[in-house]
Amino acid sequence: MTNTSQELSTKHILGIKYLQKSDIDLILDNAVHFKEVINRPIKKVPSLRDVTIANLFFENSTRTKISFELAEKRLSADVVNFSASGSSVKKGETLLDTVNNILSMKVDMVVMRHPAPGAHHFLAQNIDASIVNAGDGTHEHPTQALLDAFSMREKLGSLSGKKVLIVGDIKHSRVALSNIFCLQKLGAKVRVCGPPTLIPKHIPSLGVEVSYDIEDSLRWCDVANILRIQLERQDIKYIPSLREYAQYFGVNKKLLDRLDKEIVVMHPGPINRGVEISSDVADSEHSIILQQVENGVAVRMAILYLLANKRNSSKLVS
Repeated sequence: MTNTSQELSTKHILGIKYLQKSDIDLILDNAVHFKEVINRPIKKVPSLRDVTIANLFFENSTRTKISFELAEKRLSADVVNFSASGSSVKKGETLLDTVNNILSMKVDMVVMRHPAPGAHHFLAQNIDASIVNAGDGTHEHPTQALLDAFSMREKLGSLSGKKVLIVGDIKHSRVALSNIFCLQKLGAKVRVCGPPTLIPKHIPSLGVEVSYDIEDSLRWCDVANILRIQLERQDIKYIPSLREYAQYFGVNKKLLDRLDKEIVVMHPGPINRGVEISSDVADSEHSIILQQVENGVAVRMAILYLLANKRNSSKLVS
């Protein structure tokens, strides 16, 4: 069933896998408006003045956490920040107990990052608040994929038929999976490239191309989204060394200069300069990395605004 209204088809953002194309288009279209808002002299709007949002981060985060908090404050929401490191979680409190305690403070939405894949689904089935997945283990990171798609659309127009390359640690990346789902729903062609040990065996079943040749893949693509090596998620050694990875799969200016075309370069951050990407590429005119950061706030504002609208309309119906 296609969602033709100006309303999301879901009350949660658990993963791109569960969104319709019309949901994605609606979020990206609203983000255009909110990007105008955050570039005004007065950057605040009263859209979520009566909404309380809890940010629950059970894993370390800098960019995503700040981006969500800024989005919430730009919308005039009341914000509660929760960090697992300084909480009762350390004393053995369960996830459901933690969230129920926060909900007893009359919270309307929960933005959560959690190391366990599926934690957000568990919450969505057990509590009344709208849940936004800010990253669950190596599973999904839907808001990153949406801001990446918004950034590509802003640069290239429609993504239908565009060729997007995802380079790097595909195996441990929740960004890769969400991007694959999002790009395919928007009509783009997707290829992944990296060492065989960092590309999951099941990836071809998702309808993406697989390559182990970085130069050939860069010649193929319109956009290269470069991921970092996630050493903190690796329980064994998947590559001989970072130096060897940089030699065979690192994107540098010398490599881009050999292409007979210009491509757009992206990176979700944090950047390991000199490993997956060189400084002269990250800071070049090809790069839209800083635009991704700015767009993250606008896209998250759009998501929170649309979820609040969905909650309000659901209450009116009930």
